[in-house]
Amino acid sequence: MAAYMIAEVDVTDPKGFEEYRKLVPETIAKYKGKVLVRGGATETVEGNWSPKRLVMLEFESMKQAKEWYYSREYTAAKEIRFRSANTNLVFVEGV
Repeated sequence: MAAYMIAEVDVTDPKGFEEYRKLVPETIAKYKGKVLVRGGATETVEGNWSPKRLVMLEFESMKQAKEWYYSREYTAAKEIRFRSANTNLVFVEGV
């Protein structure tokens, strides 16, 4: 079953975040992930949620999504993201 990583990202250090963005695509590809959404305009139609930036990745399974997230390759990039953005991130299984 496919799994998705959904993240709401508030960039606090654009220069640092740009470094993160350069490192991440290779790590996603290695774990057979695919970028579905990366930034772009959002429009709130219900509730109070007004995300500044959304990212959605698709993986073949929850196992693969977690392997990517906890991988040695992504850990270095993740540390940069921790310093350059505030993030809410979830994994969800889907079809």
